[in-house]
Amino acid sequence: MTQHPPAPDRTDGPRPKILLIGANGQVGWELRRTLAGLGEVVAASIESGYGPIIDLLDHGLLAQLVADTQPDAVVNAAAYTAVDKAETDRDIARRINADAVGELGRLLAERGIPIIHYSTDFVFSGAADRPYTEDDAVGPLNVYGETKLGGELALLDSGAPCLIFRTSWVYGARGANFLLTMLRLLKEKDELRIVDDQIGSPTWSRMLAEMTGLVLYRVLRGDVDLKQVGGLYHLTGSGEVSWFGFAQAILERAGLECRLLPIHSNDYPAPARRPAYSVLDNHKFQETFGLYLPHWRESLDQCLELIPCGSCQ
Repeated sequence: MTQHPPAPDRTDGPRPKILLIGANGQVGWELRRTLAGLGEVVAASIESGYGPIIDLLDHGLLAQLVADTQPDAVVNAAAYTAVDKAETDRDIARRINADAVGELGRLLAERGIPIIHYSTDFVFSGAADRPYTEDDAVGPLNVYGETKLGGELALLDSGAPCLIFRTSWVYGARGANFLLTMLRLLKEKDELRIVDDQIGSPTWSRMLAEMTGLVLYRVLRGDVDLKQVGGLYHLTGSGEVSWFGFAQAILERAGLECRLLPIHSNDYPAPARRPAYSVLDNHKFQETFGLYLPHWRESLDQCLELIPCGSCQ
């Protein structure tokens, strides 16, 4: 069961203003829904139709957005996420995932404004045989992971009050993700070959947004002091599975028919190397904030209930 932030206290004071950057992405879209109950959401995106236009490559525009908005908190859901393309688009990926995050941190540090930012399991090498904790050594295998790690370090170095949530294998009922791709291919194909030697934790975008809202509610109320508990946290669905196992679960729950064949990563070459094992240990998040992170199978069931039947059968 998903968990929703409580309604803000009724007071005569102004509602908190939350600047959401990256409102057009699959996580950003869910955050627009979740954060609306906490205050006034200014939804900024590189696309028109959401609110202010923001291009993270333009630091002047970023500074102007913060100055014009004067937010009480910022949630940054924007990122360069084309993992394979980043291998040849290194400069753009670095400028968006690292440089812009550091600049945003500096802008917010000057004003004492808290920020929640998202990172990735790809900061790790995948050589571990147990879930990674926040204290484990990093070692990204690809440019995307390198640039996201750069963003973590830049934000932490900026001095801004921050929470960085590393997540993994994000999917949802909209956007480009593994779940929607599988639902389409399972209907179109009689047989699919799926990688079975990469292990991770699928994370529903709505669950991620709702957990963010629950934590941000406490930050805005002053119940959470980021000077005491700020920094890195792992926030994913509980449990672990391979891409093949995830595809099997989608197939079963959607009631579709297709033959799935497990394959090795070497049988599906890609420009960017992926970690073989990138399960994240969520204990720190759960113990610090007292929140239950549902099993990925539970979240998958709930997500599929939101997808029109025509997409599943």
